[in-house]
Amino acid sequence: MAPETVRAGVFCLGIATLDYVYSVETLPTRGEKYRSRGLAVVGGGCAGNASVAIARLGGACWLATRLADDFTGDRIVTDLNREGVDTRFARRVAGLTSPVSAILVDAQGERMVISHSDPAMPEDAGWLPRELPAGAGAVLADTRWGEGALAALRLAREAGVPGVLDGDRMPPHPDLVATASHVAFSQQALREVSGEEDPRAGLARITRGGATWLAVTLGKAGVLHWDGEVRHSPAFAVETVDTLGAGDVWHGAFALALAEGRGEIEAIRFASAAAALKCTRFGGREGAPGREEVERFLAGRR
Repeated sequence: MAPETVRAGVFCLGIATLDYVYSVETLPTRGEKYRSRGLAVVGGGCAGNASVAIARLGGACWLATRLADDFTGDRIVTDLNREGVDTRFARRVAGLTSPVSAILVDAQGERMVISHSDPAMPEDAGWLPRELPAGAGAVLADTRWGEGALAALRLAREAGVPGVLDGDRMPPHPDLVATASHVAFSQQALREVSGEEDPRAGLARITRGGATWLAVTLGKAGVLHWDGEVRHSPAFAVETVDTLGAGDVWHGAFALALAEGRGEIEAIRFASAAAALKCTRFGGREGAPGREEVERFLAGRR
């Protein structure tokens, strides 16, 4: 009998939420009543979405996150487990509220997000594992919990595996970027870190003297990354329905590709295909694609 194939895995750390996603014709511009054309109640959050994307793409995934011991937290964990995400590292805290978001998505697929995370949620990261789970070939952390992200990226360094930071916001800890092996910024976060409006100039500025692989995701404009100079990887053209969660799906797919031993350029292409397919469907991470769909999509665009 042939030995069982071991799936590549990613240890994820960061925020998981419950999202109330409303479909509207246009985003509100003043204080009055608006009618929604559709509603999806789905799990969300940077790390939560990325972990589901990884599981759907065939990877093993463990999620370390902070939740309250409440009904919302129960729903978040149940949804993640149903997707195949291992939530043994989810910490439940009594007396607080789990993260939630109200999200409006307009007819062009753009969104407005109002989120709430309990400010009393403990920052201590001492409860995290001392080593990565067996089979974890990469780490992915977001910026919503600085101490936790730093601890997770240090675990990646100790294990000698890629440590990816989803830099969608200004990193809350000064050592995060240097501790990560790979950082993919949002355009806004790169602007805040570099002080440059132009993402090419911003990427070039913060790369000087650093050993971390750096990139910036630009949505429909593709991805810029540093390779001795600024390089551009175009996005795939699709009919956009909902961009919610696309960046999270991109980071999850990128981290999984690195865990599988792919190079950065191939990982960008794989992640961009997964994110493009997600954008063609309404409902946040409910639109995250499976592995076969991504492979078919890429095969048709070689």
